[in-house]
Amino acid sequence: MVKSGAGGFRDKVVIITGAAGGIGAATAKRFAQEGARVVITDVAAMRDRSMALADACKALGASGALAMDCDVSREDDVSAAIRTAMAQFGSFDVLVYVAGYMLFRPLEEFTTEEWRRLMDVNFMGAVYFTREALRQMKPGGAIVNISSIHAFQTSPLVAPYAAAKAAMLSLTRSTAIEGRSRGIRANAMTPGAIDTQMFRSSPNITSGEEQVPEGMLGRPEDIASVVAFLASEDAAFMTGSVITADGGRMALL
Repeated sequence: MVKSGAGGFRDKVVIITGAAGGIGAATAKRFAQEGARVVITDVAAMRDRSMALADACKALGASGALAMDCDVSREDDVSAAIRTAMAQFGSFDVLVYVAGYMLFRPLEEFTTEEWRRLMDVNFMGAVYFTREALRQMKPGGAIVNISSIHAFQTSPLVAPYAAAKAAMLSLTRSTAIEGRSRGIRANAMTPGAIDTQMFRSSPNITSGEEQVPEGMLGRPEDIASVVAFLASEDAAFMTGSVITADGGRMALL
């Protein structure tokens, strides 16, 4: 494990899923600034943004940057992503699972296929990557799963997303228990309202039904800072833990 700070992740290999989006991109840049070798994964539709992010990471000081397509809901894609990262860099030290998306429907209107797709992206992808991490990571590895405050306190129209994010916390605890003997830590974060495209496109927000109090809308960089801490040796005594970063919003719910 390594200390977080300038150059603190020098030459460590960090795989980030959903990296082309707000929190994922901020996380990739944070690790790049600390000298990591950054593996950027996202769906094919985001390829141009992933490639541009890899270039940005190199400019920020990454000791290596690799962008690749990966649909986290497909086991074969996950296995291929890990193989490619291992072939390029020889190992990997940190896994950050950010990938996720939301649909907004009344609970009774969600179709079975929508439930499956939402669970696949928001939860099963984390299962697939975690399985590979436990097989491939060396002692000292760290897994950070990005869940959501929806795991604790949710709002209308997002039942599958909230269920998946709650399941991710249980997965994190199980990973911490089973990873201990391998020297692998696993922790989770539950962000609150973060200024991303997913947040801005939420009908709960655009309609005004859901209000975010002043000062409680975070930046992707706020989450990236906590991720870097959890992946570092400064958090060496933390595994199976959940950190909430929401500007105090949960205290009001």
